[in-house]
Amino acid sequence: MLEKLLSDAGVDFKRGVRLSDISSFRIGGEADYMLFPDTAEKLVSSLRAIKTCGIPFAVVGNTSNVLFSDDGFGGAVITTKKISDIRFDGKRVFCGGGAMLPVISRRAAENSLSGLEFACGIPATLGGAVFMNAGAHGNELSDILKKSTVYDIEKDKIVELSADELGFSYRHSILADNPNLVCLDATLELSRGDTDEIKAKMKEFSDKRRSSQPLDKPSAGSFFKRPEGYFAAKLIDDCGLKGYSVGGAAVSDKHAGFIVNLGGATCADVLTLAEYVSRRVFDETGIKLEREVRLIPSPKE
Repeated sequence: MLEKLLSDAGVDFKRGVRLSDISSFRIGGEADYMLFPDTAEKLVSSLRAIKTCGIPFAVVGNTSNVLFSDDGFGGAVITTKKISDIRFDGKRVFCGGGAMLPVISRRAAENSLSGLEFACGIPATLGGAVFMNAGAHGNELSDILKKSTVYDIEKDKIVELSADELGFSYRHSILADNPNLVCLDATLELSRGDTDEIKAKMKEFSDKRRSSQPLDKPSAGSFFKRPEGYFAAKLIDDCGLKGYSVGGAAVSDKHAGFIVNLGGATCADVLTLAEYVSRRVFDETGIKLEREVRLIPSPKE
């Protein structure tokens, strides 16, 4: 029934997709279905079809902040990456939920718009960035987000939410608390600036990222949230945990805030390592680290 509903709605899909093939961590078992809607309307149709069939689902973007289960996903995983339209209207930018932050940042610079420089190196879709209030270099998406269109699966209703209504806080929004709310698009409010200065700032941020982060190894970015008043990477490093490994997963010896896949790492390896790191840091400092990476377990777990 699901396949017929998707076909009728013009939604591309595949059966039996290895999640490790699409994961930035290169980890994850097989998903029963992978859906590839290329418009917001098709994303809504996909979610309606899934609800009609009573099938478990997960919505992802670039998977750059996601850890999939070794058992895969017994249901449908929807990727929004094809919903990538970007439109400019003065200082405002309308972006589809699957538009990549670095692309939006670059396009904004070309239009002499400032405010998105911080996002030039964040490998996330806009929807993912709204979900977790993505940020870097002291800035967050909530600083520039004007409004977002969200589909409420439970009520079968499309609603427009302001930044205040999205309940942003550090690496968090109300979308993270409610899987029935899915970001379709968002409008950003930027400011006029000098193109050369904007691009220079972006180059500075990009150079810093390349020099300080283990971009040569699969990961899901910063694994832990920044504890208030501290830096997770420094706490981990001070505990002598750089390079510590479990199976194929290791604390990066370049940036202790990253857990990387050295080759063949499993979800179990990553979670065991993360638990050990968190326990060691708490035992030695009294500070509890919270996971920033979004775990998508198998519905059977």
